[in-house]
Amino acid sequence: MEFSITFFQLFFIGVYLGLPLFTVLFFVITGLGLLVGKLESWSRFDSLYWALITALTVGYGDIKPIKKPSKVLAVVIAWTGILFTGLLVAIAVKTASTTLEMFIDPSVIEHIEKRVANS
Repeated sequence: MEFSITFFQLFFIGVYLGLPLFTVLFFVITGLGLLVGKLESWSRFDSLYWALITALTVGYGDIKPIKKPSKVLAVVIAWTGILFTGLLVAIAVKTASTTLEMFIDPSVIEHIEKRVANS
């Protein structure tokens, strides 16, 4: 349980430190989504829904842009969403490795190193 608590504490510290970047990326996604919605004559709700679904690379396809400028902006939204998600994954991976280093028994590391050397 202590491992999990430490992981979540470090994870939320990482997210907190990345909050300015997350905020910028979120506003880019929502702002471009609203712009696409205006170009495509969608409601604000549909525009934000579509932008977040596109940014998270889910892409249900129930709403899709028709005009060329909207499609270009859709690509920008998708790339921005990949950056957003990638940043979260990077924080989670770094947090997991740091937490493992804090809790792992040194004899386990020695055992793994011996097995790798003998391979």
